[in-house]
Amino acid sequence: MPPEPTVPKAQADRPAPAERLMSLDALRGFDMFWIVGGASILRALEKFSGSPILSGVRQQLTHVDWAGFRFYDLIFPLFVFIAGVSLVFSTGKAVQRAGKAAAVRRLLVRGLLLFAVGVFYSGGISQGLDGIRWLGVLNRIALASTAAGILLVFLPVRALLGVCAGLLLGYWALLATVPIRAVALTPTAIQEGMARTGATNVHQLYFGTTQRVSGKYDPGFNVVNHFDFEHLPGRKYDKYYDPEGILSTFPAIATCLLGVFAGSLLRQGSLRPGQRTLRLVVAGVACLGVGYGWGEVFPVVKKLWSSSFVLFAGGWSFLLLAAFHQAVDVWGWRRWCQPFVWIGTNAITLYLLASLVGYGSVAGRFLSPEVRARWGATGEVLHAAGGLLVLFLFARALHRRGLFLRL
Repeated sequence: MPPEPTVPKAQADRPAPAERLMSLDALRGFDMFWIVGGASILRALEKFSGSPILSGVRQQLTHVDWAGFRFYDLIFPLFVFIAGVSLVFSTGKAVQRAGKAAAVRRLLVRGLLLFAVGVFYSGGISQGLDGIRWLGVLNRIALASTAAGILLVFLPVRALLGVCAGLLLGYWALLATVPIRAVALTPTAIQEGMARTGATNVHQLYFGTTQRVSGKYDPGFNVVNHFDFEHLPGRKYDKYYDPEGILSTFPAIATCLLGVFAGSLLRQGSLRPGQRTLRLVVAGVACLGVGYGWGEVFPVVKKLWSSSFVLFAGGWSFLLLAAFHQAVDVWGWRRWCQPFVWIGTNAITLYLLASLVGYGSVAGRFLSPEVRARWGATGEVLHAAGGLLVLFLFARALHRRGLFLRL
């Protein structure tokens, strides 16, 4: 066997080839696929077939109520992780071309635009100024990626490792030690509390409570949810607090930094492609192990974006990136993932259109409600499949025409 070629010293720090990003677009599209159509077709197929296997798969396409982890709980943090990977390529290029100040301006403008789109996506001012939802999915992506990008501009990767660890440990310390009022912000607990104390509304009950507790991680009964209740203006997703609230944004920055670390591995020109895959796998297994162990004392909770959740979801994100990198970039298996690439290159746009228009609604114009009702489960499968077809055709049309509507 001939010896493997060595990398010349002058090339040791060169970034990975640009086509390496195809695996990133494919993974981003795979992630978005489940939100904009993939979950619907699987649910319809499960109802049609009654298969216990599909029933188990369908359960994985729902969120856990609070503590725990299913596949659907990975969708959001995986997207934030991928945003971090992309930052390594886009921000690094911006710094080289225009300098640090210009790169920061670009990050801030992009972040503000995405934040505004997030407010619009959540209803804008349709419910009045007091009904604006200021923090949501797109808003979290905007805040986390902007913060991580600015940190990347000014700090080396080793320093970013310290920042990431500090965010996760500091967040844990915050929830474990800061005292809160002994009030659970859930409808049942509030009703019981008002009946017991004679309070006439939730604010009177909450601010009238003098007893303090700490180290709580239950729904509505933790420092993160209480902070939102006191300080987050506008409409909250869970009425009294928001799963994408203020304090939980900080560990989301750590999720984005995990993506930055993965992107830095992909960009190391001194490593062979197979070595990059191996290091991604090692990082993924390590994150899974630490996250699982940490979860014994700091539960894995997506709605809190707990530190254990960051590492557990980050572990799976590293492993999925390793699989896509190996299949697409190393082995050159590209045809199978082309539909995901179509989606991945316009992920935010397709996500917005899924809410504003709905691909199933478009497909429904070709399949009347009477037909769907008469065909029962078969009609639901056809409706879901039609929506998926509309999604793929539109994504393909945008890609073929070079229309990449990215923020």
